[in-house]
Amino acid sequence: MSKLAEFRRAERELQKQMALLEQLQADASLQREMEFEDKLKALMADYDMDLAKVVDILNPQPVELEEAAPATVKQRRPRQLKVYVQPVTGKRIETKSANHAQLKAWKVEFGAEVVEGWRQA
Repeated sequence: MSKLAEFRRAERELQKQMALLEQLQADASLQREMEFEDKLKALMADYDMDLAKVVDILNPQPVELEEAAPATVKQRRPRQLKVYVQPVTGKRIETKSANHAQLKAWKVEFGAEVVEGWRQA
């Protein structure tokens, strides 16, 4: 690329950048941000604070406490095996829950209190 072509390209890029700069300078939100920055710097100078201190004040990090003991997960004790023996037929049921189909049928037929009386220790 010749020096003249390189110069023209650089000149066009400079004009684009100058137009962008003028556009930004006219932007009201940029003016507000610049004003805020100036006031913030003056305030930081008045109170002799640097930017890191200001950030710590505005966004504090949680204070790390001593390592707490990890919470133990409380486990359920295992269910006990229940044994029911029907006195007439001698049929035996071993279950850990009350959802056993035959046990439910007995409770419907004979009543829950009677069936609980059949429970072996």
